[in-house]
Amino acid sequence: MKASAIIVAAGSGVRLGSKVPKAFVKIGGRTMLSYSLGTLRQVSSQAHSIDEMVITVPEGFENAARAEVAAAGLGVPVKITIGGIERQDSVRIALGLTSAESELVIVHDAARPLATAAIFEACLSAAARAGGAIAAIPVSDTLKRVADGAISATIARSGLWQAQTPQAFRRDVLVAAHRRAVTEGIAATDDADLVERTGARVEVVEASTNNIKITTASDLAIVEAIIASLSS
Repeated sequence: MKASAIIVAAGSGVRLGSKVPKAFVKIGGRTMLSYSLGTLRQVSSQAHSIDEMVITVPEGFENAARAEVAAAGLGVPVKITIGGIERQDSVRIALGLTSAESELVIVHDAARPLATAAIFEACLSAAARAGGAIAAIPVSDTLKRVADGAISATIARSGLWQAQTPQAFRRDVLVAAHRRAVTEGIAATDDADLVERTGARVEVVEASTNNIKITTASDLAIVEAIIASLSS
């Protein structure tokens, strides 16, 4: 099945304390964006090939993204566009630039540089079968609901999963979910939430605790340590 990949790389990196947008922060001499591009290049050689990519970036970083794409040697068409105010806006903008011939769309945050080709492939396979799929890991910590600085409830962790990216969907399902979100003013932190609201099935693909989303300097330090250990 033909698939389009969307890489969300429009984050500012304010919480990271970076002078450049998050996707262009370097780890081990490479930008976060370059890690995702390199992984998607590997996916392109698997059963569900990536036939095109769309990357959302902050205004003024289009040329920097083009340089990363050129260095990655992807061999598929790549469109680069300025992202929206929120992540959801960025995905909607990118989705509008994907080809109607693509049957699947896989969305990934550049801030998760350690997602593997195997996770991408598993999400694509599950989405092709079920309509939607996300990378996720089972919640391992005890969860507490807090109000006014005090615990109001303990949440049983059985059956709870922590959502990650990549997230893959049949293109028509994702397009319909985003159109509904605009019409009804729905805001969500991930695409799976929007798709779930339409009643579509979204399966879970167990991923890895290494697939960390870099938000803070502490997250960056952890990922740097993991990459260093994998390189040694």
